[in-house]
Amino acid sequence: MPQRSVTHMQDQSEFAAASGRQRRKGFLRRFLRDRSGSTAIEFTALAIPFSLLVFAILESCISFAGQEVMANATDDVARLFRTGQVKKADDITEAKLKQMICSRLQVIVAKNCPGLMVDLRHFDTFKQAADAKFTIAGGEVVLTNGGSPDIFKVDLGASMTKNMLRVFYKWPVMIDFMAKSMANLNDGNTLHFASITWQNEPFDD
Repeated sequence: MPQRSVTHMQDQSEFAAASGRQRRKGFLRRFLRDRSGSTAIEFTALAIPFSLLVFAILESCISFAGQEVMANATDDVARLFRTGQVKKADDITEAKLKQMICSRLQVIVAKNCPGLMVDLRHFDTFKQAADAKFTIAGGEVVLTNGGSPDIFKVDLGASMTKNMLRVFYKWPVMIDFMAKSMANLNDGNTLHFASITWQNEPFDD
């Protein structure tokens, strides 16, 4: 093969290799300068914590709203008892009391209020009413009276008696990761509680 042809082929190979290196360097520089995907990467990095924050706010707000609705329902029902609109003679049972409260709660809880528990009783003095407490043991609500275990009951007093209505609701925590910090009952529920103590007005029994 003539010398000139060999030299020409070597020049072409060197030129091609140099051009390849230049293209690779140019691509690397363009890649390092390119910022067109930075927004997507930043959004991806922030989306998860932002979503968790939004869900936590929604969970807390809904739970707070449920507590307020239950407190208002408890006050409304207690007013009926206090003023004699609903009396002991009306044979108030646990089922009737639950229905009275549930009808005011269903705006924000599941149908038939599956987590609702009620306790209504009368006392001779307000000091006795103060001894009626509750605790959470084993993920369940446990009533106590003077330090001793007690049971749920519905026993409305007559005119001028002291009464106390306690309403408990096993509120479901909807977001799983929030259940670890909010739930204090079994099955991932948290306790909502409302109580009111009063003396009945003078009315005909």
